[in-house]
Amino acid sequence: MSCYNRPMTTGSGLLEGLNPAQKEAVETVDGPLLIVAGPGSGKTRVITHRIAYLVREYEISPFNILAMTFTNKAAREMRERLDRLVGSRSDALTVGTFHSFCAKVLRIDGHNLGLDTNYSIYDADDQAKIIKDSMELAEIDPKRNPPRAILSMISNAKNKMWDSRAFTKNADNYFEEICAQVYHHYEEALTRNNAVDFDDLLMKTVQLLREFPGVRTKYNDRYKYIMVDEFQDTNISQYQLARLLAESHQNICVVGDPDQSIYSWRSADIRNILSFQGDYPQAKTIALDQNYRSTANILDAAKNLISINGQRIQKDLFTDNSKGDLVEIREAYDEGEEASFVISEAERLVRENGYKHGDCAVMYRINAQSRALEEACLHQGTRYRLVGGIRFYKRREVKDLMAYLHLVYNPNDDVNLGRVINVPPRGIGAKSMQQMGDWARSKNLGLFAAMQEVAAARLAGEDCPITITKKAATSFADFAVTLEKLIELSKREKVVDLVDRVVEDTGFRNFIQNSDDSPQERWENIMELRATAQEFNAEAPPDGLATLLERLSLVADVDNYEDADDSITLITLHQAKGLEFPVVFMVGMEEGLLPHSRSLDDEDQLEEERRLCYVGMTRAEKLLYLTRAFRRSIFGATRAGEGSRFLRDIPAELITSGSGPTNGSAGGTSRSFGKPGESKGPSWNTWQAPTPVINRAKPESARPTLSVGDSVRHNAFGEGVVTRVDVTASDTEVTIEFEGGVGQKRLLLSFAPLEKIG
Repeated sequence: MSCYNRPMTTGSGLLEGLNPAQKEAVETVDGPLLIVAGPGSGKTRVITHRIAYLVREYEISPFNILAMTFTNKAAREMRERLDRLVGSRSDALTVGTFHSFCAKVLRIDGHNLGLDTNYSIYDADDQAKIIKDSMELAEIDPKRNPPRAILSMISNAKNKMWDSRAFTKNADNYFEEICAQVYHHYEEALTRNNAVDFDDLLMKTVQLLREFPGVRTKYNDRYKYIMVDEFQDTNISQYQLARLLAESHQNICVVGDPDQSIYSWRSADIRNILSFQGDYPQAKTIALDQNYRSTANILDAAKNLISINGQRIQKDLFTDNSKGDLVEIREAYDEGEEASFVISEAERLVRENGYKHGDCAVMYRINAQSRALEEACLHQGTRYRLVGGIRFYKRREVKDLMAYLHLVYNPNDDVNLGRVINVPPRGIGAKSMQQMGDWARSKNLGLFAAMQEVAAARLAGEDCPITITKKAATSFADFAVTLEKLIELSKREKVVDLVDRVVEDTGFRNFIQNSDDSPQERWENIMELRATAQEFNAEAPPDGLATLLERLSLVADVDNYEDADDSITLITLHQAKGLEFPVVFMVGMEEGLLPHSRSLDDEDQLEEERRLCYVGMTRAEKLLYLTRAFRRSIFGATRAGEGSRFLRDIPAELITSGSGPTNGSAGGTSRSFGKPGESKGPSWNTWQAPTPVINRAKPESARPTLSVGDSVRHNAFGEGVVTRVDVTASDTEVTIEFEGGVGQKRLLLSFAPLEKIG
């Protein structure tokens, strides 16, 4: 425990404007503390004021304080507030995401695990390349065993702190045994390339702190006060990391809300926050239960919904805001009519009620739902932005330039070398690359080191050590010489100057500006990346390059989200967490969609779906619309949709069905859901939904019996491999990875035209 037991100064004004619970949380300094923060309860304000209170009132050195959260956006907001509250001393605070913190720890102490300081962080595209190569080495057929499914299995294993050997021991079916074989080669490739993936950042940092007591003591001594935001979203690795960092002093404050735990699919474990008091018996618990965001009607609707869940910490949310409008529920015939209503209503609110387009967000359960909404926006001439579309850092020219920079920083990075060896074209064919790779492996060399051998032989007037064409040998040697010069430059040039030299010396500038594919737009993207690099120009070489690459490697979709007045936001419910909007439309409120069909026979998953709905509802400040369609094309079939059970969890006195038409073929009558306690399914007044045209369910005898690993054929999607089978009381849902770029689909056996093959 801390030796500090009273404030060193008083009267700073940090407590002004805080409600009693917020004030208590800020003033609770020593020992474990759990802050249960409801939506819109001002948790970021509490976190930042508590940190400022430690620094200004208790005179704790900012160097000894660590704050970790999940997104760069949240960390950036936290840092900006602390700059205002703490002033210049905030520079010494450690504030960032779990992954960025771990990246820095591994830069400093990863050598204990055999990781060089200039390691690369691989994104999903890089991982996919290594998985493909690893499957070839393991002689695993990618047509029968989808690489993405294998990578998902490996990620799950890493989140459990399993390396390839542990995964092999724990494999309990044929597909997992295959994954374990690939994992072994994948692990070796990462080590050979001096690289890590996102899961490694967490797993290796925990491993480092566990296995090296001296390193653990160093970080325990430095970080005497630790704060963890969004604690309900932590997985096993993140929870272990927090516990190890707070091991000696126990001054750990975690902030979160079990009612907003929605990421179990990426291994988040709600038990971490539910069992915090059991793990820390001396922990104090404070509930932030005053909501400052939503109207009373919206908050009451959300409270009634979430109260049904069992896995939660009880709190009594309230607000002093006005009652506001009732929650509006609308029904449409199909997803097209639903989308037309939503966009038309948003336009009406802008036109008649003084809202801006940027005040409106449309939220949905799965990405596939955005198609109808995008078409409605285009049809009505409404500007929109799709969160989670092609990100700036995923654009081809940006990825290529980043690959060059990664390679300059880490020449052992064969993945990024392979990406740019022919950008611009250098006349190096696939056969020459294969020969170079085979020779490099035979000599236990990386690709760059092998190319240096070719360059050295040419300089000495000797024969090329590899049996390749003279043209290929010359190209390899020239590439190696160019890269060597850039590596030397990186040790003394500022990062922006280095970017300029890379663009010029590799021929990348001419390649972009003379291309046939939108050269001006692509060059503007390069200049945008250069502007980003400018932010790190003050750092001494090569630290500026290291920081730039680390920042860009850890960018997520929502990190780039900024308010914009002129566009409606289209966003999934998962991505919307942490955001707020005056007007929210939640579409697709149907059984099988929200809640998702996978959850219907699993109480834990059903509770998470209810939490996801709760998160969406509590993003709304002034107006909340919940919409559903009677007929929807989803999961490979067009079928009638029953209204979501979550709609029936909202008391009748808090909802309205609106008035007038839904701007579609339905006509002009008002429609409403049945009152609580009535039988399942919607009730409507005078309007009767047309009988939808659906794919009739097949009898059980006509459905194939499928297991993970089976090959199947679909009438529309072609051939694929089963990666998951979920049996429910009424049906069986299978997850299939299809070939030919179709990707992953989830289908119901009662409807899907599937044939087992092979």
